Amino acid sequence: MTTAYATTGVVIRDCTPDDLDVVHALHVDAVLHSTAIWQDEPHPRAWFDGWLAERRAAGLPVLVAEVGGQVAGYVTYSAFRPHPGYRHTVEHSVYVVPAFRGQGVARTLMDALVAHARADGVHVMMAGICSTNAGSIALHERLGFSVVGVLPEVGRKFDRWLDLTLMRLPLA
Repeated sequence: MTTAYATTGVVIRDCTPDDLDVVHALHVDAVLHSTAIWQDEPHPRAWFDGWLAERRAAGLPVLVAEVGGQVAGYVTYSAFRPHPGYRHTVEHSVYVVPAFRGQGVARTLMDALVAHARADGVHVMMAGICSTNAGSIALHERLGFSVVGVLPEVGRKFDRWLDLTLMRLPLA
């Protein structure tokens, strides 16, 4: 899938193994410096080779945004929960390289991912966002997601309790 978005200068395409150094760097940054991923230690770079292969084998999208030939971010989704009753619901992740934040890259990635999910017959897309991440919550609201709940103190990172905001976008 390669789609050019002329209004933003962003090209969306499938992730390749050559893109995984940037994906890994985004992961490391999110784990070490933010509450976007509730892990204490980042995965090693080699872990992402298997991650991409597993997603491809499962038919799950991993899309990257390119701006001026540079990978500016990525987006993906996977099962919301492991049980068959949830098979029409996915949860997504979106990450943007710091130098490209605030330039519409996340929005363009999300638009492409939502289009992919609709074409794949997904009924609902979910977002689980740390409640202190006002920027991500605002982005999701602009995309049409609505808050469906807040789970107080369900996570812990950086020596503090974290609340999880759940947001929902109906696709069908």
